Amino acid sequence: MRSRPRHRFGDPGLDRSYRDRREAGAALAARLGGYAGRSDVTVLGLARGGMPVAAEVAGRLGTPLDVLVVRKLGVPWAPEVAFGAIGPGRVIVYTDLADRLTSDEIDAVVAAERAELARQDARYHASRTAAELTGRIAVLVDDGLATGATARAAVAVARLRGAARTVLAVPVAAPDAAHALAAVADEVACPYVPAHFDAVGRFYQDFRQISDAEVQGLLG
Repeated sequence: MRSRPRHRFGDPGLDRSYRDRREAGAALAARLGGYAGRSDVTVLGLARGGMPVAAEVAGRLGTPLDVLVVRKLGVPWAPEVAFGAIGPGRVIVYTDLADRLTSDEIDAVVAAERAELARQDARYHASRTAAELTGRIAVLVDDGLATGATARAAVAVARLRGAARTVLAVPVAAPDAAHALAAVADEVACPYVPAHFDAVGRFYQDFRQISDAEVQGLLG
């Protein structure tokens, strides 16, 4: 039986932005202090943008760090808009937007993202095996939550890999997505859930793209 959910959201009345993903990770770590030093916790950064945040969290909590590759499924005519997401183990989730696409359109996007997921996962885990999650607390970290599709996929992957508890931790989230994920993850920690949300990058002063090499460096 799953333990009782705990969800910790910040004040929606705040108006703030993070200097960069490292500062965002520090804010998250402060919310997750109860997991510091525990031997049953693994922090997983969602590739790629979640990794610098996760590295800061893992460093401050003193827990192992790994990367979890999940891929957004973008609408063909607007790739930044998600109609779903995929993860390892053939995990796939959809948003309501998927109903507006044909099966051929969906299949084409899924095939392309599966290939990219396999490429990234092989590169990141070329010299290290993926973290064992069986019976462990999986703290899933991303740099923000917009639709929540990739976060839902990440939670599904962690459970598929045997995690005893899933904790979704993000520095900023759209209100609807935060509350929707509260029904999916065992715990959601988010310091900032602004009443007016447009895009994750809007809440960072430095929101540059993260490269594969940077992800590997953080893992090293």
